[in-house]
Amino acid sequence: MTPSQLRAFSAIARHGSAKGAAQELGVSEAAISSHTSALRKELCDPLYRRSANGLAFTPGGLRLATRAAELLGLQDQTRLEVLAASQGQRLLRLATTALFAEYAAPGLIELFKTRADDLHVELSQHGGDRLAELLSSRQADVTLGPVSAGTGTTGTAEGFERREFLRYQLILVVGPRHPLASERTSRSQLASSPWLLGPSATEPTGATAELLRRFAVPEVNQRIFQSHAAALAETAEGRGIGVVPEFRVRDALAAGRLQRLSAPGAAAQSTWAATTLPSLQAPPVATELARFATTPRAIQAMLSGTGSNIGRFRPRVHVTLWS
Repeated sequence: MTPSQLRAFSAIARHGSAKGAAQELGVSEAAISSHTSALRKELCDPLYRRSANGLAFTPGGLRLATRAAELLGLQDQTRLEVLAASQGQRLLRLATTALFAEYAAPGLIELFKTRADDLHVELSQHGGDRLAELLSSRQADVTLGPVSAGTGTTGTAEGFERREFLRYQLILVVGPRHPLASERTSRSQLASSPWLLGPSATEPTGATAELLRRFAVPEVNQRIFQSHAAALAETAEGRGIGVVPEFRVRDALAAGRLQRLSAPGAAAQSTWAATTLPSLQAPPVATELARFATTPRAIQAMLSGTGSNIGRFRPRVHVTLWS
């Protein structure tokens, strides 16, 4: 099996057609068919068959699709690690959700970097529903994001090792001049008001999505900004309801620059966790960060760090390097 063959088959599995795979990879359909034929011959398995509803993958084809993603991810990881090693550096690839990337990642990474001058940290932002996929395909060494309530602080799930490290609460806030600032609000008032949201509102899972569903906020009342900081700045001006981790606005609440809304269900609990492959498969620095994230110093850095303002925020396709 060659990387080109695996890449072609992986693209077929994603798109459900050779045509879609050819368009993604910028090659002809004949080239895709040639790669697939070679794999079928080597593995003695048809891999997939055409059906009325598209492609029907054999059990072997489904297994190959999973392994192809893992092998290609391992190839990319090895290439990056060799390049970093040739420059006397180690590389750590973090995949996080939008909320963590903006509010907690800077403090954690900056403190962790003080322990290792030879470390490059690469941060990418994704929806929480993609984190497991990125880890299993080795496109990330560590994922940092929310987990379901009620699970233990450490454990193994889906073949991963997970360490929970910070429980937090998302709350609803408004500026002091907002009409709802001085009264107890009802569910209908919340649903009919503009909500000023950061990128986490686009994710299908997580505490922000939970609050939007809980109050049945129509899409017309959801204004999504490039960063949570930008949304919060508009909130402070009284232009709508903001959603923010409570630990990030304690000073503003105490000073009266923001006011927490009082309504049944106007808060959502969540927990952030660091997840890696099992220790024997994960890079040592990935396991080191996962353990470090649970320490009091690291948690304090995340709680009190400066976070990311609008000038520092980048879209989810951007990669930020700490070196």
